[in-house]
Amino acid sequence: MNFEILRDFMDRLTAWRIPGNSVSVCHNGKEIYKYSSGYADIENGVPMNGSEFLNIYSTSKVCTVAAALQLYERGYFLLDTPLYDFIPEFREMTINENGNLRKAANPITMRQLFTMTSGLTYNVNTQAFAKARELTGGKMDTVQVIKCLASDPLAFEPGEKWNYSLSHDVLAAVVEVISGKKFCDYVSENIFAPLEMKDSFYHNEAVQDRMAQQYRFVNDDSDDLVEAQKNGAKNDGRIENVGKDNPLVFGCEYDSGGAGIVTTVGDYAKFLQALALKGKGANGERILSEGTVELLRTDQLTENQKKTFNWSVTKGYGYGLGVKTMTDRALSGSNGSLKEFSWGGAAGATALVDADEGLSMFYAHHMLNPQEEYYQPRLRNALYTSFKY
Repeated sequence: MNFEILRDFMDRLTAWRIPGNSVSVCHNGKEIYKYSSGYADIENGVPMNGSEFLNIYSTSKVCTVAAALQLYERGYFLLDTPLYDFIPEFREMTINENGNLRKAANPITMRQLFTMTSGLTYNVNTQAFAKARELTGGKMDTVQVIKCLASDPLAFEPGEKWNYSLSHDVLAAVVEVISGKKFCDYVSENIFAPLEMKDSFYHNEAVQDRMAQQYRFVNDDSDDLVEAQKNGAKNDGRIENVGKDNPLVFGCEYDSGGAGIVTTVGDYAKFLQALALKGKGANGERILSEGTVELLRTDQLTENQKKTFNWSVTKGYGYGLGVKTMTDRALSGSNGSLKEFSWGGAAGATALVDADEGLSMFYAHHMLNPQEEYYQPRLRNALYTSFKY
């Protein structure tokens, strides 16, 4: 192993345009490398050290999927169970086709929520959200918001396409309905506590003082990544402090399954260790069965759905239950393993798990417009090179 390779890549990122970053790499349940570079607070010169709290946005989805799969394991639903079994408001759905509404021919299933093929979107500026704010007095409790969401038309017939959406926020509401507990409490009791994750939360104002400053990268150049191809490229944009709020947490009672976790790099690494060990934490506590982890990392998309799973960072990957899973080493340009699975967040958090190698990595920076097209594939390759060197 030679983790100088990963270290040098992280240093190049912070010399380029990333304010600060931190990583934890684990193998067979033990941390084998950790490193931080740059600043958690540029204005006050506070270095990144890995213990600061971060909004991890969509990297939360991996945890949401694991929570829902626990209930799948206990027989509460099958993947093809209709969503309306738990939230009846989704029984009769409409579809918006070029401004014309029609009745959906098929119901949304649980599988379609896991795989982002439900027909939902990420549009949060709709009548449904306005109605939810009115009904909840702005508190926006999770189940009420999702019930209101059912009144919005779908973008397409369920199962027809892959489309990034609020599907995993709906999964969180299903977990609430089945368990009878707030989603944050369910996750705390069934994932965070068993894995001794003491620094992972959904609602905790006290962590604000320990949170890294959150930034946004702004570049007026139409080709944002041209300079990134050169080692030591100058920072040709500007970095703005945007405050610490998460705009995808819609109210004080909203547990965002898609984007709600606040955590530290070292703490969330414990969850990824458990997935790398096929469902069992480094402390011996099991959160999922081996078979369920295998199902999670198995490509679920049909050939037609794959036509819209076409982001630059998904080349050579299929999509399992809430994660992209590597299916073609040549197309992905990866020096890693088939069925390595991963997902990232809007401010630069990235989870990667290789259950065949017992390898996991949690990397994070805290900058919106996080430059994922540049850093994610290179980070993956630097990790595997370091690990296999």
